Amino acid sequence: MYAINQRCIYISFHFFVLWCHAQGENHPSPNFNQYVREQGAVTDQLSRRQIRVYQLYSRTSGKHVQIQGKKVTATAEDGNTFARLFVETDTFGSRVRIKGAESGRYLCMNRKGKLVGKPNGRSRDCIFTEIVLENNYTAFQNAKYEGWYVAFSRKGRPIKASKTRENQREVHFIKRLHKGPLPFPNMDRPRHFEFISFPPTRRAKRNRKSQMSP
Repeated sequence: MYAINQRCIYISFHFFVLWCHAQGENHPSPNFNQYVREQGAVTDQLSRRQIRVYQLYSRTSGKHVQIQGKKVTATAEDGNTFARLFVETDTFGSRVRIKGAESGRYLCMNRKGKLVGKPNGRSRDCIFTEIVLENNYTAFQNAKYEGWYVAFSRKGRPIKASKTRENQREVHFIKRLHKGPLPFPNMDRPRHFEFISFPPTRRAKRNRKSQMSP
């Protein structure tokens, strides 16, 4: 009788496994990677914007990206006021808007693949995807024109985006802190701790009394 019960339990368990497998085939697991890609391509209207302040050092020109009116070049020296950039997140992913702190214009790309500075950065041609490469450099791909990257020549002139590729030196940048003044002058600076010193004689008397007490 015990052997029969064991066999019945085994058969029941076997059919249960088959039933679970069939249910899994009927209801495939959700594709979270696809969900992340879809949400990463949509502007986040709920989360608070995160703003970072840094410079973009061009690997080819050896200078920094600057936005002066409509003109965009990579010829600024380290610490130049036009080289300070406000980088604002657009989604919960890696899409950002890049704004010149001094000029107030956004880094954008027109349909011809030319980099320009615009006063309004709401359109998709002013949104870029940060791509961290294996060599630790960062590339910026335009959100509207896929496969088009921010690139500069050795003289710091913008390169037509339609001729760019991710593995080219011209599209490689390094993020660097700005040497100039603080970007937010109204920000409260961290205060130092104030240590209170006690007279050594008074402290010694307290220690002696504590040792004499039972």
